[in-house]
Amino acid sequence: MGAVSTSFPKPRIGVSACLLGEPLRYDGGHLRNEFLTQTLAPHVEWTPVCPESEVGMGTPREPVRLVDSGNGALRLRGVRSATDHTEAMRSWASCRVEELAGLGLHGYVLTKNSPSCGLFRVKVYPAAGGPVSRTGRGLFAGALTQHFPLLPVEEQGRLNDPRLRDNFIERVFVYQRWAALRDGPRAPSALVAFHTAHKLTLMAHAPTLYREAGRVVARAGAAGWDVIADEYGRVLMRAMERLTTARKHTNALQHAAGFLKDTLDAGDREELADAIERYRTGKAPFTAPLTLLRHHVRRSGGPEWLAAQTYLYPYPDSLSLEERWSG
Repeated sequence: MGAVSTSFPKPRIGVSACLLGEPLRYDGGHLRNEFLTQTLAPHVEWTPVCPESEVGMGTPREPVRLVDSGNGALRLRGVRSATDHTEAMRSWASCRVEELAGLGLHGYVLTKNSPSCGLFRVKVYPAAGGPVSRTGRGLFAGALTQHFPLLPVEEQGRLNDPRLRDNFIERVFVYQRWAALRDGPRAPSALVAFHTAHKLTLMAHAPTLYREAGRVVARAGAAGWDVIADEYGRVLMRAMERLTTARKHTNALQHAAGFLKDTLDAGDREELADAIERYRTGKAPFTAPLTLLRHHVRRSGGPEWLAAQTYLYPYPDSLSLEERWSG
C-alpha cells in the first residue's frame, strides 16, 4: 500500500442538460449553473440528459406537472391541455437508465422542482382540485434512483449549501474508487486495502458504519466476491451520506496524529495538537490541521497506512471549500 494519489481520474457525472446551459427548458431557456460549469467541469466528464426533450416533447413546449390521479399514482400531464405523458416518460426513462448503466456513471446532478428531474419536494397537484403538496419526485429522477440506489445524486439547488456540496463531491470520488474496486481483481486483499485506505474518511462520516464495514471485510473470502462487494458498497455509501462534523473530524485527526507521535519531536507534536484543538473550538479552519498532518506524513513517509489515507486528499484541492470544515 503506497501513498495516496494526489492526481484524480475524471469521474463521469450525469447532469440535467439545462444546468450546463443547453436551451432545452420548456420555454427554450436554460438554468446554467456556475459551480457546475466553471468549478466542477474541469475535473469531471459530463453526460447531459434532458428527459422532456429526449422523450420527444420538443422545445419550446407546454409545461408539465405531476398530478395525483386519486389513487396515489402520479401522472405527468400538460398544464393547459392535460395531455398525459406518463407512459411515454416511463418507457423512455427505463431505456435511458439502461444506457446510462453502460457508461459507468459516478454521480448525477438533477434539476430542482422539475416534474421529470426533481429529486425532492416536487409539487404534486390533485386531479380534482385542492391544496398542492410538495411530496413528489420527478419521473425520471425516480427511475434513476431506483436503478442506481448507491449512486451519489443531488439537485443543483442543494449544491448551494457548502456542506451538501462538499459531501456530494466527496461521495462521487469515493463511489468512483469503489466502482474500480468492484470491477477490478476479485481478491479479498483488494477489499482489505480499500477499506484500510478509507479508514479515516469513514471515521469522519460514520464511525459505527466504519465498524460495520469492517465486519463485512472480515467475511471476504468466505462468501462470493459479488455478494461481499455489493454488501460493502451499500454500507460504504450509506456512511458517506452522513455529513461530517467538527467533532468527527477532530476524532479522525487525533487518531491520525497518535500514529505520528514516534516520528515527531515534542515541538511538532504540540503544534499539531494545537492546530487540531483550534479547529475543534472554531478558531481555525480544518485546512490548518489537515495541511499540517499532510506535511508530517509526507516528510516522514509514513506510517504506510496513514500515507495511503484518502482522507488526506479526498478530491482535487481546487474543489475544496473553507465552509466544509466548520460545523
